[in-house]
Amino acid sequence: MWILFAFGSAFFAGITAILAKCGIQKTDATVATAVRTIVVLLFSWLMVFLTGSQSTITSIELKTWIFLILSGLATGASWLCYFHALQLGDINKVVPIDKLSTILTILLALILFGEPVSWLKAVCIVLIAVGTYLMIQKSKTDTDRKSKSKTWLLLAIGSAVFASLTAILGKIGIENVESNLGTAIRTCVVLIMAWLMVLVTRKQKYVRQIPKKELLFICLSGLATGASWLCYYKALQDGYASVVVPIDKLSILITILFSFIVFKEKLSKKALLGLCMIVAGTLTMLL
Repeated sequence: MWILFAFGSAFFAGITAILAKCGIQKTDATVATAVRTIVVLLFSWLMVFLTGSQSTITSIELKTWIFLILSGLATGASWLCYFHALQLGDINKVVPIDKLSTILTILLALILFGEPVSWLKAVCIVLIAVGTYLMIQKSKTDTDRKSKSKTWLLLAIGSAVFASLTAILGKIGIENVESNLGTAIRTCVVLIMAWLMVLVTRKQKYVRQIPKKELLFICLSGLATGASWLCYYKALQDGYASVVVPIDKLSILITILFSFIVFKEKLSKKALLGLCMIVAGTLTMLL
């Protein structure tokens, strides 16, 4: 059953990237992140009350609180990096780099949880790494300015690093807490962090300037994120982190498909080969 939740997480995560990109055409990425986090928070706490797990909040241990908070901070950092990278770069380039968190998560799961890495999984890691490299190579028609290119690249790498920390810290944090409640608590941390960033950068004035159409996409992105999270952490709670994370990263297929439909972003032959390698490496990890 946890594998189904993992695939559900992948589907909603794939939609999230497209909806978010639509919502940050004119809207500042930090502001958009803060607004969409409100939607995720409402969605996650709604699920808590529907499942009746709010009554167990007083029994959560201090260690669990600490790791849930740390996981929330890592998530907030990953989001801020990811959506700024999306605003500056192409989805077809940003998303593959973000998926490198798969490799980092597997390595951390090996070190911290002792989850085995077979020779087959090692081959898969190489496939994903090489595939990502091929996807982010500049094409002859790439007109991005060098300064902008370097910025989105660094942000995308930061997103991957913090995403891997999110998975590991989240795995530890939800061992003794109901997954919906754990997700809701983490979201509170993300919300505080996101709005602090808005206030620190003095961008709160831009909240009222968000176009209605983009606000709609930002809210839809938040709903998709909430659904992805609930599936993801339920899968993490019941399954192996080294399996759940690769399945979740298959969201790249949905993202690439919709990026072509919505933004007309096409893959070069080299990038297509890279995508095939990433998917092949990810699917093989399930064996």
